[in-house]
Amino acid sequence: MARDPGGPPAGRRGPALPPGAPGGHRTAEQIDATGRRHRGLLTGAGLAGRRATVQPSPSFDHRGLTVHKAGPCSQGPVFLQQLLREFDVTGMGPRSAEFVHTVTEAAKPAFADREAWYGDPAHAQAPVTDPLDPAYTAARRELIGSEAPTELRPGSPGGRIPVLPPVHDESAGPAGPSWLGEPEEGIAAVVRSTAARGDTCCVTATDARGNMVLATPGGGWLKSSPVVPGPGFPLGTRGQMATLTRGHANALAPGKRPRTTLSPTLVLREGRPALEFGTPGGDQQDQWALQFFLRHIEHGMGLQEAVEARTFHTDRVPTSFTPRRFTPGTVTVESGMPEETIERLRRRGHQVRAVADYSLSKVCVIGLASGDMVIAAASPRGAQAYAVAD
Repeated sequence: MARDPGGPPAGRRGPALPPGAPGGHRTAEQIDATGRRHRGLLTGAGLAGRRATVQPSPSFDHRGLTVHKAGPCSQGPVFLQQLLREFDVTGMGPRSAEFVHTVTEAAKPAFADREAWYGDPAHAQAPVTDPLDPAYTAARRELIGSEAPTELRPGSPGGRIPVLPPVHDESAGPAGPSWLGEPEEGIAAVVRSTAARGDTCCVTATDARGNMVLATPGGGWLKSSPVVPGPGFPLGTRGQMATLTRGHANALAPGKRPRTTLSPTLVLREGRPALEFGTPGGDQQDQWALQFFLRHIEHGMGLQEAVEARTFHTDRVPTSFTPRRFTPGTVTVESGMPEETIERLRRRGHQVRAVADYSLSKVCVIGLASGDMVIAAASPRGAQAYAVAD
């Protein structure tokens, strides 16, 4: 996190470390993923002056439903940009090559816009509404054809010139020393004591009145992140998602939030909460969650059936984690996908990478059925998700 140049409100002081804290609050150093000790950028004054805010959510009407996402300080608007492609996927088989290809190709321009334009709207002129404009959408839809291109092609909303941060083509070999790959797991190489993998959480809750709460918290893991002496909380892992590219909406700056991958979804029907869902998975959250939504709304699957359906994603999307990797032309699919589908994808130019069945996506969802009945579904993947009624 960048240093906040402002101080606490008048008459208030930020939290101070106790006198005996190692190194003192201005000189304390911790081992990070480089294996070396570094000072942090947080100050007590910066923490004391920080306030949570309520922000408007971008939304889009689809099939009589209003889909709400978090703003461009997350990757949430890419979900809406993919919906705006408005392809007729209803007539496509949910496991067909046509469906996989169309959804995959709709993701690429949306995520390219994320790379070029998304950032903290309090610090950057992130064009939140322009990418959702019908005219802009129509122009971007023209990029999607029958073949699978490998270029990253951001648009120019409002005539602006896109700025892309550097990314690493994984097909060209590893990027730098091996420790650079460790932050993607959130585990510093020199302090990792377990081989277990971690992930973001997804929590959904609905009460008897239909009030819905959905959160996808992630970052700052106790088992891996350096702990600030004295206050005792772990540093977050999301600072790595900012870029050092000058002029970029997500460029590192004092007091500025990095653009994260955390992306819950809330759906309203006639102004009332109807559906809430999310998933762990970093950059894949808005690919996997979109597939669940399309299979439920367009293909008529029940919630649990849509959650358990075979999943896929494009690896052309650069990761938001150090060292920001991508693999051009690759689409990753669960091995339960039909062989005919995989073969037809290859004919379209996709490099198909099959992974273990039920290894992608962990969508959790709650919905309100007719008569205010609450229904829920939990992914069987990872054997860690549960739907509980009280």
